[in-house]
Amino acid sequence: MPGTDTEPAATETPDMPRRWGIGLNVLLQVLLAAAIFAGVNRLSYRHHTRWDLSPQQSYTLSPVTLNYLSRLPKDVFIANVFARDGKLYGDVEALLESYRANGRGRIRVRSIDPLRDIERAEELKADTGLALDQNGVVIRSGSRTRFIREEEMVVRGPGTEAVRPVSEFRGEDAVTSAIINVVEGEQRKFFVIVGKGARTEAALVDAMTAIGELGRQQNFQLLPLNLAEVSRVPEDADGVVLAGIRYDFTAREMAMLKDYWEGRRAGLLVLLDPEAETPRLNAFLGMHGVRPRADRVLYAESTSTGRRKEFSVRAVFDNESPITLPLSTSNTTLPGQTQSLDLTFDDPYLQNQNIVVHPLIGASERYWGERNYLEEMPVADEADTREDIFLAASVERGSVLEESLRVDTCRMVVVANSALLDQKTALGVNRDFVSASLNWLINRDRLMGITPKVKKNYRIQLTPRQGELIFWMTTCVFPALVLVLGLMVWASRRAS
Repeated sequence: MPGTDTEPAATETPDMPRRWGIGLNVLLQVLLAAAIFAGVNRLSYRHHTRWDLSPQQSYTLSPVTLNYLSRLPKDVFIANVFARDGKLYGDVEALLESYRANGRGRIRVRSIDPLRDIERAEELKADTGLALDQNGVVIRSGSRTRFIREEEMVVRGPGTEAVRPVSEFRGEDAVTSAIINVVEGEQRKFFVIVGKGARTEAALVDAMTAIGELGRQQNFQLLPLNLAEVSRVPEDADGVVLAGIRYDFTAREMAMLKDYWEGRRAGLLVLLDPEAETPRLNAFLGMHGVRPRADRVLYAESTSTGRRKEFSVRAVFDNESPITLPLSTSNTTLPGQTQSLDLTFDDPYLQNQNIVVHPLIGASERYWGERNYLEEMPVADEADTREDIFLAASVERGSVLEESLRVDTCRMVVVANSALLDQKTALGVNRDFVSASLNWLINRDRLMGITPKVKKNYRIQLTPRQGELIFWMTTCVFPALVLVLGLMVWASRRAS
């Protein structure tokens, strides 16, 4: 029948607009979902928070570095030139990412594997003029470039020459110092007093080498100064180092040192040699509240194996001074021989001169200051010092409590030990103490407080039963759960 032939076509015509509407609706939903996805990703990229859940806070920058990055005046380029299979690659990559994330857009980071990214490595060599023949980090700002070698970023523990495990990671200290180096440009100057003898030539060389290495990282020069050959301490001296001198200053030389201390914003680092005869220097220190005693800090006892006398001093850092506060949770050992310091805190003369004395390092409880230290088995008596065994102190002249009125002050750090930086016995924490002291002396307090990250290995002991359980859970149970979930979704769709 003619009427029945045209009836299906009439019923299909109204469905076409409906299908187009459904398709348009789906398209709009897809576009909207894509827009939301892109927007959320953009917001998460620009506004995100990172949490460091590692036990040692290995991926968290110190407040010192964060404070400096918040006021970074120039753009900085950092290249991670480490082979991807290197042992420190992961640590360095995570560290530099933290710098990029906190650099307010002024820090650009790039990773270059010199073994795989040959073209980019050659381009970096041409731009910087560096050989890049070993792992390291390149820091560049403007025309100034600094290359941090891998060995500058670690402290290695005991072991053979070929295999010495990494005990501490100093990446943040090295990178922050290098950034300051290339950004500031102009170097500070420290002069080390020479011509006054030392315990040994090697000891003086060790001290100068260690301080010189710190200077290269902290952007200051270390220059020799013989007071017998000059008429005054150079005008451009930001600090003067007295490292284990054996012979006392002459009256003329002492007058030059006093003029330097009293006439400008001076900085003095004094590493005392307990065996030296330096009455003029001791008198100068005593006038500023630090008087070296004629003793040795030691510990002696009788044991089942015989008599024992120990001169190496186990010591603790003060937890109030800005120099030692970052180190206050660490202990240290002062090698060789150490004398105690008699510190004066409440003295009218010091108060009139606006001089503040503060202890920095103290001996552990079992040690005392022994005057008869040459005896085979000394015993503490009334003439010895049993309490307040101070081994290092700071002196500040011209400080004020009002922060808004504070200006650069004259500062001095006195350590009653000259073997602190000996190459064979030097500890990483002692190096950190000297580094903080040098920065404090030149009123660069913002660089104190970057401590190394201790590298620890964590082992998980599993019983055979626990290992078997993990095997079956990962190879059978979890895949089976995913399969069951997929079948349930498929069944529900089939039913609808």
